[in-house]
Amino acid sequence: MMVVESLSRTEKVEDITYLYNYRVTRGYISVEQGKEVVSCQAYGIEVERQDIVDGVVVNIERDSIHNISPQRYKVHNLLRLLYDNAVSPIHLVEVLGEYVDAYIMDFDIYVRDASTLN
Repeated sequence: MMVVESLSRTEKVEDITYLYNYRVTRGYISVEQGKEVVSCQAYGIEVERQDIVDGVVVNIERDSIHNISPQRYKVHNLLRLLYDNAVSPIHLVEVLGEYVDAYIMDFDIYVRDASTLN
């Protein structure tokens, strides 16, 4: 996986500083189309939260969802949703679950379109 976009934000609650990092990742998956195997670029999201007390990282939470869609703009929009609402990695799957379920069809469309070009 390669990080292709990153957003960061910091929030302070009492004596704890929370540093959030939201990343769009890019990788590749192989999708079967009949007897052929098509390589497809796939974007995902990784969210990390560091809990900092007196300048020392005391906890790190991280979660990710790979292969959300081959459409980078869709994954970017999800990244903005997470960033704008300061979503913790603990809630990543809960917040994005329905989007991910809907966007999985993008891979079928990509494979279908790729096979018509050959």
